[in-house]
Amino acid sequence: MSKITGAQMLIKCLGNEGVEVIFGYPGGSVIPIYDAIYDSSIRHILVRHEQCAAHAADGYARATGKTGVCMATSGPGGTNLVTGIANAYMDSIPIVAITGQVATGVIGTDAFQEADITGITAPITKHNYLVKNIKELPIIIKEAFFIASTGRPGPVLIDIPVDISKGLIDENIKIKMDLKGYKPTYKGNLKQVKQAAVKIFASKKPVIFAGGGIISSNASGILTKFARETKIPVITTLLGKGCFPEEDELSLKMAGMHGTKYANLAFTNTDLVIAVGVRFDDRITGKLSKFVPNAEIIHIDIDPAEIGKNVKTNIPIVGDAKIVLEDLNNEYKKLVSREGSPDRSDWLNEIKELKKKYPLRYDKDSEKIKPAYIVEKIYEITKGDAIICTEVGQNQMWAAQFYKFTRPRTFISSGGLGTMGFGLPASIGAKVGMADRMVIDIAGDGSIQMVSQELATAVTNKIPIKIMILNNGYLGMVRQWQELFYNRRYSETCIHNCVDFVKLVEAYGGAGFRVKKKCDVESTIKKALEINNLVLVDFWIDREENVFPMVEPGAPINKMLEGK
Repeated sequence: MSKITGAQMLIKCLGNEGVEVIFGYPGGSVIPIYDAIYDSSIRHILVRHEQCAAHAADGYARATGKTGVCMATSGPGGTNLVTGIANAYMDSIPIVAITGQVATGVIGTDAFQEADITGITAPITKHNYLVKNIKELPIIIKEAFFIASTGRPGPVLIDIPVDISKGLIDENIKIKMDLKGYKPTYKGNLKQVKQAAVKIFASKKPVIFAGGGIISSNASGILTKFARETKIPVITTLLGKGCFPEEDELSLKMAGMHGTKYANLAFTNTDLVIAVGVRFDDRITGKLSKFVPNAEIIHIDIDPAEIGKNVKTNIPIVGDAKIVLEDLNNEYKKLVSREGSPDRSDWLNEIKELKKKYPLRYDKDSEKIKPAYIVEKIYEITKGDAIICTEVGQNQMWAAQFYKFTRPRTFISSGGLGTMGFGLPASIGAKVGMADRMVIDIAGDGSIQMVSQELATAVTNKIPIKIMILNNGYLGMVRQWQELFYNRRYSETCIHNCVDFVKLVEAYGGAGFRVKKKCDVESTIKKALEINNLVLVDFWIDREENVFPMVEPGAPINKMLEGK
């Protein structure tokens, strides 16, 4: 009987799961695992902070559709992963986080670098494991990847004590996966699907509300087909961007606090919402009692816990977005073949007028550099064919508003948790997973400083991402709220001239440019995209430019502040 160490078995099992890359940071409890990686074909990306390992795995998963993998040692290594794990959990992203743990014999004694990481992460993982018996290691790894990537995706953590990593196990041990009680529903109830088709057919003013679940289930194709065949306008969430082409006349882009006014008004006027892969979070709904006041709701989601959680649902359908939409489309076509297509010309004309009356706008004649202008130029130069990652705050909203997303997995952003510092490591992960694609991080000067050490990760590993900093010298979104709701009392939000970003990126071995004039924006973006290296462009934008439109906290979504 051939024996290998637990660490070697881990690497073997990861290979069997198709893992190509691990983002991680070594430490005492994972030295045996890193020793096994030394002889492995799996690529390892050494980040400079464990939080960024989780974000990089997250970005990799979003860009590729595969399960991302990150690793850290016990104690502070594991706790540093927590923010990244929570971020993936909130956005339903499949990652497997592997942590080292102190030896089984001293667990519970407050040993050096001991932390109850399974207890800490229980609320923010889909499932987690503490490996207590080396014979269980192979099946735990198989289960972890299956759980992370099926049903509603999410993070799974495996905590491996160091004596398990050092122990010996039969290399050819037989395993059989049998997850009792874990059986996600993929096929929607046909009776409910037929009811939904009838309701949609009879609707005069329907809208499709599409979220990240469309992207997770690879349902963008059928969504687009269904919307065009039914002639129903499409509204997306922030994380649903790219699931329906935004240059399509049926696209209303993103709704919510900083969504388009025409999307929010369409919600207000609709008589039927066909919600697919969304969770009706507060940033979308605004004041709940005033949300879609005239509409019934069909809610399609693979997670039954989401249906009816925030809004009353008239027709609930539990199932995979792609499978349910295919069935729904078939049932709808049967109605059309019998009774002809319903006339929605009045509704479509109303939508057309709303889009014409309330376009996204900014002062295009200003000599100051407007952030929307930069994002539009990035879109024009890349022809919409880049993967756009963002940090969190104003930069995130400007990117979402002014870059037109036409394909899934091209907009990578922290949604539910709103994690500053997400974009840089996520863009590293996205570029590792999609090496042939242009990957751009649209950043804020506040967010980027939280993780600027990862510039070293990009340069050392030859990952040529492009970072476009919209630098206003403020923690911009907080400053905007202070301006609008706190009488311009800018408490601890001014960070003007606190760092020279060009010198910083050059110190790490990347290329840097600073742009202070509007006339230099386009040429500098083109120059940055041509360089095969990490490039950072520091755009000095209009310092008090705000993100509009905006729904005031607690207000209904049809009451939007529009700025000057």
